[in-house]
Parts: sequence; structure tokens; C-alpha cells
Amino acid sequence: MSQEHVDAFKRGLEAGNRRDVDALLEVLDADIAWHSALHALFGGEKTVYRGHDGVREMIGDLYDAFDEFRIEISEVRDRGDRIVSIGRAHARGGTSGADVAMPIAFVTEFKDGKAISVRAYLDPDEAVEAAG
Repeated sequence: MSQEHVDAFKRGLEAGNRRDVDALLEVLDADIAWHSALHALFGGEKTVYRGHDGVREMIGDLYDAFDEFRIEISEVRDRGDRIVSIGRAHARGGTSGADVAMPIAFVTEFKDGKAISVRAYLDPDEAVEAAG
């Protein structure tokens, strides 16, 4: 497993969990393509966010919708230049206050130490299958 990729993923995850968007962007390529499963789940029209500005928009949407939002990863699998990470998303609705927990998985592709593509899945089996 590329420890560099795993370390970059973990730094990004930790940054996102503490709402530090600038630190998250440090591990993402400027031309990142982020495919959000959560936005599609909640009826959002846009599910692919491109570049750092797109990621800022996506994260801003999540922070607007949820008072709390964090992701806990329990497993990471090596797929060469990609990693598959499997865990759970935990959130508390901003308006409703309802607590939500759901499975989530990511297929993250790296180039030159930065993530160039992130695809989120609500079904971990789909992520494993997509990663090959």
C-alpha cells in the first residue's frame, strides 16, 4: 500500500472532520474531480465538483445542511494508484437536529502525491467493485 497515499487521505479526512477546508485542499490536486454521493442522496442536482472552488462549494453545502458532520474510516484497501476506504458518515441535521449515520466509502485516485479523483459511494461493495 502506498503509505504516501494513505497518509494524504488521512490528512484530508482529519481536515474535513475539523472543518479545515484549506488543509483539505492541500492534499487535493487543483484539478480534482469529486463525485459526491451525499448530494445525490439528498436531491442535489450537482454531484460532481471540480477544482478547489468546486470542493469549497461542496463542503460549504454540507456545512450549511448539517450542524455536525464527520466521517470515520474503518478500513483502507490498496489498489495501486487508488485506495478504497470504507467507513461511516455521521451527521446532525442543521434544521431538524436529527442524527444520521450511514455507510460510506471512497475510491480516491492519486497522482504525484495529490488526490486527483474522489468518488463517494453509499454502498461499500459498489466502491470495492468500482476500484477493481
